[in-house]
Amino acid sequence: MRHPHTRTIRRRVLGTLTAGLLCTAGLAVPVVAAPVQSGATPVEDAATPALADGLALTPPMGFNNWNSTHCRADFNESMVKGIADLFVDKGLKAAGYQYVNLDDCWALPSRDADGKLVPDPVRFPNGIKAVADYVHSKGLKLGIYTSAGTKTCNSAGFPGALGHEYSDAQQFADWGVDYLKYDNCNNQGVDAKQRYTTMRDALEATGRPIVYSICEWGQNKPWEWASDVGHLWRTTGDISDSWGSMLSILKQNLPLAPYAGPGHWNDPDMLEVGNGGMTDTEYRTHFSMWSVMAAPLLIGSDLRKASPATFDILANKEVIAVDQDPLGKQGAVVSSEGGRWVVAKEMKDGSRAVALFNETGAPQRIATTARAVGLPDADAYTLRDLWQHRSYNTAGAISATVPAHGTILVRVSADPRWAENPPAVELGLSGSPLIQAGKPAGLTTTVTDLGRTPATRVSVSLSGPEGWTVRAQSPTTALVVPTGRALRTAWTVTAPPGTPTGSYDLTLKATHRSPTGERVDSTLPLSASVVVPPPAGTSYLGDLPWLSATNGYGPVERNTSNGESAAGDGHPITIGGVVYAKGLGVHAQSDVEYYTGGACTKVTADVGVDDEKGAKGTVAFEIWADGTKAASTGVLTNAMPAQPITADVTGAQVIRLVVTNGGDNTDSDHADWANAQLSC
Repeated sequence: MRHPHTRTIRRRVLGTLTAGLLCTAGLAVPVVAAPVQSGATPVEDAATPALADGLALTPPMGFNNWNSTHCRADFNESMVKGIADLFVDKGLKAAGYQYVNLDDCWALPSRDADGKLVPDPVRFPNGIKAVADYVHSKGLKLGIYTSAGTKTCNSAGFPGALGHEYSDAQQFADWGVDYLKYDNCNNQGVDAKQRYTTMRDALEATGRPIVYSICEWGQNKPWEWASDVGHLWRTTGDISDSWGSMLSILKQNLPLAPYAGPGHWNDPDMLEVGNGGMTDTEYRTHFSMWSVMAAPLLIGSDLRKASPATFDILANKEVIAVDQDPLGKQGAVVSSEGGRWVVAKEMKDGSRAVALFNETGAPQRIATTARAVGLPDADAYTLRDLWQHRSYNTAGAISATVPAHGTILVRVSADPRWAENPPAVELGLSGSPLIQAGKPAGLTTTVTDLGRTPATRVSVSLSGPEGWTVRAQSPTTALVVPTGRALRTAWTVTAPPGTPTGSYDLTLKATHRSPTGERVDSTLPLSASVVVPPPAGTSYLGDLPWLSATNGYGPVERNTSNGESAAGDGHPITIGGVVYAKGLGVHAQSDVEYYTGGACTKVTADVGVDDEKGAKGTVAFEIWADGTKAASTGVLTNAMPAQPITADVTGAQVIRLVVTNGGDNTDSDHADWANAQLSC
């Protein structure tokens, strides 16, 4: 279900102990364990017995209405049947999606005289069984929702199952329900393990196979005790349709890889793909990373309104195959530095799925090797790009320049047939893509042969927006580029005088041929930012234009607190009872970038959790200068007054103001950069 602190009609009434967030084929090769991230603490034998019922041997795939409809009137029988129809018509069923799941608001607020749950006759005039029968007629399965408390999480307070577990479970079974999402609101302080185990026993007593989803928000570390209680468990609070929220949840779920496996999965919440709050690049990252983490894939967008791009992402069978691999391993972090992540997932056929994930707001080169991700030594490997749907050979390097917020997902195997594929090439860019209008900027592109075979007849081009001047200053072709070598081309790029500040698209294209003459075309989308130097003297950052801004909930606010929803819905910035007229209001995870052009020396601010969140909220503040952390605070809470932070940013081209969630969840993490100033 949805975040409890959202100031909309989604607000919930919580129980006494619910201060946390709400839910809502290749050849076989020897198996080599993927390495653990350097510096990480290994979990000793995290595996515990899974439920011996044969259910959810791969992560469940399906749909849940909450992220797109909440409790709106259009959540009804017609919608649910329409989703089932779309599963079939749009190829989602064929891609592996099975479950059509109802979330909160399907019932009346009161039980009947016999203590039974009553479906809302307006939403579901023919009852839940009729809906289940329709879904089953399509070869699909139906899921339902309730809470392990006296009421569900919606503010209307629909009946929860606490004290009614056996009766409710039998009703679900009688209706033909195949999946239960069991939330955590209004739990009256009853021990979580006890509440969730009771419902497990009640479901088993019905004799019907029902996948059991524990939506306990990760409050009591269910990964440590729930593998023989449920088939999946939420590891975090609710996701929202924003880059910051998705990123925060991703980082919380990644370290839990040792606890996942067939029949017992870490659940970082539903997919937001297609809901509109992120770009298609960010949604591909979302889908890629959920798949490499062997997470449940539950569509959270309204498929009746989905774009072709959304269906293309959701129905990518090669990415889905990573998620659904029967070995059941969750991907492990191989490396993470400076927002550049390598996550590798061991597959049943011995190959590795490898995600090169760029969390930053600028293109980044991310590199690893076949050996580093756990593959055996070989002369060469087959590398399959799962979004391009094309195979290459590599001498062992796995690397790419990854667009901002992007992910390259590949599958690599020690396949003796590697020579049948053309060599992989890596397109790269060096030099600053920060351009002042009317002034030429120098950039250098590279086309590097990663393959065991040479790339021949290599050519490269760089293009910009209409009216921009892009000129090559060195050769753009090469007859042969051997293994490990590159065609390097210098360019000057000029934006016309008067070009407004902002981000503009550049496109790097390359063509090469394999030794057999096969042509390969490669494209790297890039961006350049037209910037203006900051004014001399001291300026409030709330008054200056930023390069980019990402935020956990709602937009970053200038000179007010964060309101989580539409721009301008914040309040005066207030920390420890002190009101500030200037500053930035954000919500973890947050990242705001400014161009400083090497002309500035210092950033100062008073920082803390905004008073509007009562006793909630834990955050930490960081200031970065050109990729180096220049200053940081410890974890700050609402009980603390504003803390001063100062960073020396002398000579930096770009500074970043970062707020993290303080190491826990993102509940009520309203953070203020009060009186934030830049001296230049």
